[in-house]
Amino acid sequence: MKTIRRIALGAAAGALLFGSIGTPAALAQDAAAQGALVDLVNPLMGTDSSFRLSYGNTYPAVTVPFGMNSWTPVTADDPGSGWGYTYDGEKINGIKQTHQPSPWMNDYAAFALMAETGPVKVKQADRGSWFSHKAEEARPYSYKVYLADYDVTAEVAPTMRAAQFRFTFPESDDAHILLDGLTGGSMVKVDTANRRITGYVRNNHGGVPDNFHNYFVAEFDRDFTLARTWAGDEAPTNAASREGDHVGAVVSFRTKKGEQVHVRVASSFISPEQALRNLRTEIGDDDFDTTKAKAKAAWEKELSRIRIDDGDKDDARTFYSALYRMLQFPRAFYEEDATGKIVHYSPYDGKVHAGYMFTDNGFWDTWRAVFPFFALMYPDLDSRIMQGLVNTYKEGGWLPEWASPGYRNVMIGSNSANLIADAYINGVRGFDAETLYEAMVKNATTSEGRPTDKKGNVVSAVGREGAEYYNRLGYVPYDVGINENAARALEYATADFSIARLAQALGKEADAKKYAARALNYRKLYDSESGWIRGRNQDGSWATPFNPYKWGDAFTEGNALHYSWAVMQDVHGLIELMGGRDRFVERLDSIFTTPPIFDESYYGQVIHEIREMQIVDMGQYAHGNQPIQHMPYLYDWAGAPWKAQQHVRDIMAKLYSSAPDGYPGDEDNGQTSAWYVFSALGFYPVAPATGEYAIGSPLFRAVTLTMPNGKPLTIEAQNNSAANVYVQSVTLNGKPVTKAYLTHKALSQGGTLTFVMGPQPNKAWASDPAAAPFSLSAPN
Repeated sequence: MKTIRRIALGAAAGALLFGSIGTPAALAQDAAAQGALVDLVNPLMGTDSSFRLSYGNTYPAVTVPFGMNSWTPVTADDPGSGWGYTYDGEKINGIKQTHQPSPWMNDYAAFALMAETGPVKVKQADRGSWFSHKAEEARPYSYKVYLADYDVTAEVAPTMRAAQFRFTFPESDDAHILLDGLTGGSMVKVDTANRRITGYVRNNHGGVPDNFHNYFVAEFDRDFTLARTWAGDEAPTNAASREGDHVGAVVSFRTKKGEQVHVRVASSFISPEQALRNLRTEIGDDDFDTTKAKAKAAWEKELSRIRIDDGDKDDARTFYSALYRMLQFPRAFYEEDATGKIVHYSPYDGKVHAGYMFTDNGFWDTWRAVFPFFALMYPDLDSRIMQGLVNTYKEGGWLPEWASPGYRNVMIGSNSANLIADAYINGVRGFDAETLYEAMVKNATTSEGRPTDKKGNVVSAVGREGAEYYNRLGYVPYDVGINENAARALEYATADFSIARLAQALGKEADAKKYAARALNYRKLYDSESGWIRGRNQDGSWATPFNPYKWGDAFTEGNALHYSWAVMQDVHGLIELMGGRDRFVERLDSIFTTPPIFDESYYGQVIHEIREMQIVDMGQYAHGNQPIQHMPYLYDWAGAPWKAQQHVRDIMAKLYSSAPDGYPGDEDNGQTSAWYVFSALGFYPVAPATGEYAIGSPLFRAVTLTMPNGKPLTIEAQNNSAANVYVQSVTLNGKPVTKAYLTHKALSQGGTLTFVMGPQPNKAWASDPAAAPFSLSAPN
């Protein structure tokens, strides 16, 4: 066990996540033989973003798959800014440990390291050094940049809970390395005898108990000529330790030209002793290059589970860059104690418990495609995430909907139900499904007793806001002071469907019928006169005035034209409400042809999601946000799958690339990436807990997936090209596929999935009503 722990965690992959991965030498040899897929990844994809316009809102995360920590350079004057690194930044003022899942959530438990020469500059805005992307190397497993103002090259390579830094200095009598605890509560202590800086940081933006700390240890490979600490913007002094809102430490050296100083850093949410244990376990005696090689091998192992055999390197770069984003969240929030036991600090009750914990995830985004991908490709990981949800429920009393690291008051819905049921229906086991079912039902039953923030306000994003109204009326009323009410009701109906599916699988027949009936509640918000989903008052009257182009109000970051398709569980029923298949197809078409007019009055400004819809020339289709991303696949239910094929390929071609502006909107914890990854493979999970994937149009001529059972699934697309986007026929292991969907059960067994592609639609393929994917109200 010690050998496995040292190799797996030291390699930063973590056998506890993925299973044993072999020796570092073997991993490096395999990576070289396979062509280093990880070097196709561009971590800068999505970094050309701002508050006003998002092309991803990402940062170049130097990490390992699902690492507890990531590291990122900081270009903002304030390292605490949500937009810590942007592609148009001119200066770097540090490389920080980050846990940020989104700039809108901001960071927590962050601290930064920076190298300087000459007079010490501690203020973040003052110490920044000019840099160029031409002298910057961003990889998933390492980052390197030339800090021109100091003639220093800074590098970092990660493990799961630790990292190694390498700073190459010029000749200088005043070479310095700073450790900045950032604003929000920190402590530093310099131990010159052991060449060490220890301390903690407490910065956060909510969702933590009062005793929250991130403890760190930084060990240097050479003696200091001078060691100082500082508080705020004061000049450093010889005090060995500091504690306050914003403190830091600076250690100094005399260096020759090209001389390197190495720093080994680790952290823990449990204790200072655990931070040191993480350092010893994950890095030990490894040098910088070994840590870097292990991190590279960890990424290569995961990326190579999907191998593309296609000549288009640009599409491959986009694919693997997207896959890299998918394999970062949710973040592991557990550690290994002195006995080898898995333990975690709970961001829900502030205690240390046995077992798994994961965090930094918004289920409003990721239930749609990220978690279905885990169920298909990483069932063991998915099982551990479910175990973590069991622990969350036991320690906090409620399921999380947006955890960072604990309950955060962001977004709507009770979408935890969808990913739990989807996992179980698709065969994920090893977790307490009965306890999670109890938690799902609690969400659906009451809004009382939910957690509160430090000001005593209810965290309304937990559970179901307006649950009592919904259970009595079948919808959340527009006129009772609950915002985004129609969107909430639609999402509750989908969650009810997931509860029904899990209830049925667990033998709870009465519950299954009850929640299946509630899953049809979307019908109560369909206005036949306007033809759209619409807000409704408590007395049953429609909310007026009604403008289908109005963003927000009854909806969440969208309008009626976006949310009217959010009936994943019963597309057949929606088709009937809209007047049949032909009329439904016309309505789908209209989304792409209606000009991108909008009403932003609810927000009082044009939010970035609106602008992203407006500028891409796709009508009202707003792929930059999650509510409508599944919509192109709905043609599969209406007898026009060729239109799904055309639109899916168009979206991939126009809205995605591996460039810094390579996303169409917020990347959001892997969800916008997961849409691309699934779509590039040729199918997409529209409805949760059905075990089905709607067929689209595969992007590559050949892809091989190594399934969890070790069997290969080869996806061939004969005659595929940028012009040949239409499916002519499909076979699976030589047998014709005449339905517009594939099943999880069939794909998970491996084999050969063959598409024959062409330049014109085959309107006969999978167009019969019986070929449509699952719908709750469709005839059996």
